[in-house]
Amino acid sequence: MEIKPLKELQAVDERTLNFTPLGLGRMSPEGSADFQQRVVAELRLADDVAETTQARFEQLRTAFIHGVLCYELFTLVEDSTRLALEQALRDRFAAQYKDQKIEVRDSRGRLHRIPAGDYPEFFRLLKKIRNPQIRMGAAQDWERFNGMLAGLLTWARREGLLRGQRNRRRDPSRQALRNMVAHGTYHLTTPVDAARSLSALAETINHLWGQPTPGGRLYPAPVDRPVIAVGWSVERALTVMSLADQLADTHDDTELTYILVRAVHGDPDLMQFDSRKATTAFPTQYLWGPGTRDEAIAWMNRVKPTHDTCDYLDQVVVVRTLDGQVDLPTYPGIAAGLPDEEQSGVWHAVRVDRPLDALGHIRAVVGGEPGHPTHGECDNCPVDTVATGDLTTVLKAAQEAGADTEPLYVPDIRTPIAASFDWPLR
Repeated sequence: MEIKPLKELQAVDERTLNFTPLGLGRMSPEGSADFQQRVVAELRLADDVAETTQARFEQLRTAFIHGVLCYELFTLVEDSTRLALEQALRDRFAAQYKDQKIEVRDSRGRLHRIPAGDYPEFFRLLKKIRNPQIRMGAAQDWERFNGMLAGLLTWARREGLLRGQRNRRRDPSRQALRNMVAHGTYHLTTPVDAARSLSALAETINHLWGQPTPGGRLYPAPVDRPVIAVGWSVERALTVMSLADQLADTHDDTELTYILVRAVHGDPDLMQFDSRKATTAFPTQYLWGPGTRDEAIAWMNRVKPTHDTCDYLDQVVVVRTLDGQVDLPTYPGIAAGLPDEEQSGVWHAVRVDRPLDALGHIRAVVGGEPGHPTHGECDNCPVDTVATGDLTTVLKAAQEAGADTEPLYVPDIRTPIAASFDWPLR
């Protein structure tokens, strides 16, 4: 190892200067130091997060900003986030059972009571028990628990501390990355990758302690749903959308037909809205229409609809299969309000983050593809099938899963883009 003078150790690492707020480029040493600090400055943990987890996270933030001087630190930070997640889960487990003893069942069905407030001691005692199980979730079912990352992730999900079907599908990757760090070989990553992993760690830790992240990628806070106007031309060649309260301040060069919906502004799938199907990325609520621009403005002035927020993680949608055909997913309340002739067939209540994830899974089930169960969590799709049966049975299960099943009676309306799609197996 080359022994360097202090001045050389304090010099900027030229490789870091290539990363700028706009992508790859070139920054000055001072600009790079300022930028990389700002990248992680807003990553904060909730005040009630365990002190040891707080300290570990602050250690990683400090190491990250010094990556300007030593590029290899970015790799060390990213790798350490994999291990810090397990520590955070251990701390959350200990906080959940502070001053309590947990019943652990061994392979012979015998029960052991182990103090859980000190996780290292709990883990030491747990390892002495063959094939240990603990009770998890509201149902208090016995489940395997090895005390390590896989078991802790399952425990946190069963207890409702971690949510989201897409996040659940990431759990195997989290375990693989953790094992790669513990047993892997040399590799080199970038400040972009390290910052993204550090941000994901902050989101996960905060959610473990009950704090979703506004604008978050993994565990977001409920998103705002303003009233949005979607319009299209008579020949259906033009489709536009805007905030509904801006209709009065704009002018249409072409006569348009409008509908009003309560939706997430920026939903990438809003242009394919279907009033009776869940075809948008985020939950979208039909409000009014179709009608002219003046009629839409008059309705807005008369009703004065307000914004609301929606939590889309683990939402429940229902999917109908009939004669080997799979319908698009819909929301339970809309299904409850369908005419009798549209309520026949076999229905599936599915917990998802994105409604169309349910379509892919049920298509696989109907097609007999292996690895796609008819009930419970799917290891190949980000879905959890809550129930299968007739509509009455499925709606009851959806209600028990937290869905609103109050019947909604909406007209059958879809945008020209939605009407033009040849949906698979519809």
